[in-house]
Amino acid sequence: MIRWLLGTAALALAAPVAAQSVAITNAKLVIGDGSAPVEGATVVIEGGKVIAAGKGVAAPRGVEVVDAGGRYVTPGIFAGFTRMGIVEVDGVDETNDAAAGNSPFHAAIDIAPAINPKTSAIALNRAEGITRAVVAPATRGSIFAGQGAIIDLGADANSVSHARAFQFLEYGESGARAAGGSRPAAMTALRDALKAARAYAKAPGAYLDQGRDVLVNRADAAALLPVIEGRVPLLVHVERASDMRALIALKQENPTLKMVFVGASEGWMIANELAAAKIPVLASALNDLPESFEMLAATQSNVGRMKAAGVVVGLGIINDNDARQARYEKQYAGNLVALTKVPGASGLGWDAAFASITGGAAEAIGLGGEFGTLKPGRRGDVVIWSGDPLELDSVAESVYIDGVKQSLSTRQGELLKRYRQPQEGALPKAYER
Repeated sequence: MIRWLLGTAALALAAPVAAQSVAITNAKLVIGDGSAPVEGATVVIEGGKVIAAGKGVAAPRGVEVVDAGGRYVTPGIFAGFTRMGIVEVDGVDETNDAAAGNSPFHAAIDIAPAINPKTSAIALNRAEGITRAVVAPATRGSIFAGQGAIIDLGADANSVSHARAFQFLEYGESGARAAGGSRPAAMTALRDALKAARAYAKAPGAYLDQGRDVLVNRADAAALLPVIEGRVPLLVHVERASDMRALIALKQENPTLKMVFVGASEGWMIANELAAAKIPVLASALNDLPESFEMLAATQSNVGRMKAAGVVVGLGIINDNDARQARYEKQYAGNLVALTKVPGASGLGWDAAFASITGGAAEAIGLGGEFGTLKPGRRGDVVIWSGDPLELDSVAESVYIDGVKQSLSTRQGELLKRYRQPQEGALPKAYER
C-alpha cells in the first residue's frame, strides 16, 4: 500500500505544462469583487497574471484561445483559513505539523518549510476549484501559534506563495486555556508579548533571552516585530462578542496592529464596532448552534449582518476539517445565498457570496491586490465551471494557477478507476505497481 501511495503522489506532482498566454472567451465572467457576472466576456492571462477581463476584450494575436461556451469563468477559490499541507492524518504525529507543544518557540514558528505539496488534500481541493489557501498553525502551550503562509494548490513542488504572511493567535476559550486558565491571563500574555516586541525593536542586541521558560524569547520577539509595525496581520481566533470588544480596545491602544478576526460567531452583535475599527473577518459561515459557551449567540445570519454593516468578510473553515475540506467553502457560500430566501434571515446575494470565497477573503488578509479577483495585475488563477459554481452539481472543468493549466487528477479518482472492475492478479491489488 505504501508503494501505491508513493506512486500516486509522484504522478500528482508531475511537472505541469509551462505557463502559457491564454484568452478564455465567450465566458459568463465573474470578477470576484462582488460585481455581477458579465455575459460574453473574455479574460486574458499573460506571464502568469491577468492583463484584461471583461466585455469587449479582444484576444491578443498568437495566444491560445479557449472557448468557454457561455459557462461560468471565475477567479479560483481563495480559501480564507485552512491547515492544508501541514496535516495528513490528525492522529499520526509524524504527519501532523500543525502544533508543537514541547517547543521553546511559539510566535517564531514558521510553518512554510513543513508544507507538503504531496498531501492528498491539495490535489483533491485543486480539482474542486480551490487555487490558493491561507494555512495557519495551531496553538499548543501558548496563545501564539506562529507564522502562517499563503499557498497555491498547483501540481508542482513549490507551493508557498508567501511565507510568514501573518501571525496566528488564539483568544477566547482556547486562548484562556493556553495562557493558564483565564481570559485575563491571555490578555496579559498578549500585552506582555507586544511589550517585549517593542523592547526588541528598540535594541535587538540588548534584548535578554532568558531561555526556555521566558514568556517571549528572542526569536518570538523578533517574529512579533512585523506585527507591531503593521507589516503583517495578526489573525486572532475569537468567537464571543465581549472578547472581540476587548481586542478592539487593544487595537485602539496599538493602532498599528492589523487585526483580522477568525471564526467570529457572535460578530453580528458588534458588527458596527467591527466596521468602525476596520477589522476584517474570516468567518465560519454557518455556525448556528451554541456548541460552546463562547458561541451562545451563533446564528446563520452572522455573515449577512456583518456584511450589511460594512465589515469586510471572507469565509474560512477553522476547526471544520480545516486540513482537508477547503472545498466546503463553495457549499457554504451557496447556503448564504439560500438564506436570502428564508423569512427573517440575513444571507448574501450571489455576487457577494462568491466574493466572500474569492476577492473578499483575499482582501480580508490584506492580499486583495494580488489574489482573489480577475482584475488586471492579479495572479492568473482562473476556473471554468460546468455550471453555477455555488451549486453542488457543478464541477471545475479547467483550473489555471498562475496561468498554468492544472491536472485535475486525484488519488480518489485513480482508485475509482483501478477498482471499478477489480481483477485479481498474481498479487493482491495493494502490492501491485
